[in-house]
Amino acid sequence: MPQSLGPAQFSHGQPQRTGVLLANLGTPDAPEPGAVRRFLAEFLSDPRVVEAPRWLWWLALHGFILRVRPRQSSHAYRQIWTPRGSPLMVHSRALATKLAQQLQERLGANVALGMTYGNPSIAAALDELRSQHVARLLVLPLYPQYSGTTTAAVFDRVSRCLQQWRWLPELRFITQYHDEPAYIAALADSIERHWTQQGRKHLLFSFHGIPQSYVAAGDPYHCQSLKTARLVSERLQLAADQWSVSFQSQVGRAEWLRPYTDETLLRYAREGIRDVTVACPGFATDCLETLEEIALRNRQAFLSAGGRSYDYVPALNDDDAHVAMLGDLLARHAQGWPPGTHDANEAAATIARARRAGAAR
Repeated sequence: MPQSLGPAQFSHGQPQRTGVLLANLGTPDAPEPGAVRRFLAEFLSDPRVVEAPRWLWWLALHGFILRVRPRQSSHAYRQIWTPRGSPLMVHSRALATKLAQQLQERLGANVALGMTYGNPSIAAALDELRSQHVARLLVLPLYPQYSGTTTAAVFDRVSRCLQQWRWLPELRFITQYHDEPAYIAALADSIERHWTQQGRKHLLFSFHGIPQSYVAAGDPYHCQSLKTARLVSERLQLAADQWSVSFQSQVGRAEWLRPYTDETLLRYAREGIRDVTVACPGFATDCLETLEEIALRNRQAFLSAGGRSYDYVPALNDDDAHVAMLGDLLARHAQGWPPGTHDANEAAATIARARRAGAAR
């Protein structure tokens, strides 16, 4: 007997719309140990994130990590939490709101924001799009460089949800945009604006790390990260000794991508590179790893080790150039699909929903 997929999920005769799912990693609901523990339990249980024998990792995760790390991480989250909530959520919602307005005007497309871990979930975002009679679905993970630990994890969540839908939408999935000319230009321009105010310094590109074994198994993240940094440095017309690349956020005893950001900064201070600008081109929006780890903790370590000045260039967040670049990327990937229904009332309602959701955080 076939499995039931529940009551009717699509109304016949409704206009068929295009929907865009923006997906980011996620954040705890609050900077408290309990909320952080729930978030980490979901995040670290994903086999895309930790490739280890399940039974062994389950023992380590529940026997030690989730007993110790939530308290440590909640302290870090409290350093960067805002009155409006988690910076990742605040910036992601602002970006989604601007994209919703642009894509309604250009494509008649509706936009929903979903998090791979935590709230609002990808499942909730897809349900929102389904309620708007979306028959064509375009998924954009907000990860410029592809990795199985991030981009593929979004695909897993989307496909798991769609297995429960009776009437599947046409599906397109954007896997990376690490070398998009407009993305490179937006990054370079943001660094130039920063230098106009702070002065030019040695530029360190810090990307989130992944275990070296993942790269050896075929993950293209390392190569794509290096290409992004190279293209930005070329646009800025930097000499080889004026920029470098490192990788941050390593955990555990396994070998991760090197050089490590924290070790690199300490070496700079010892070797006489005393003025540094750090940019993080792997993060579409600012979050714990950029604001606490890079802008606060690594800055303090660098200055304490003898550094003289240290600047962090904010992520692109909802910068107009970032919005325009992502809008063009989405429009290109939606080519060939019939235009959505350009209903002014529906467009206004979609944008209002996004704004109300952002204000509620």
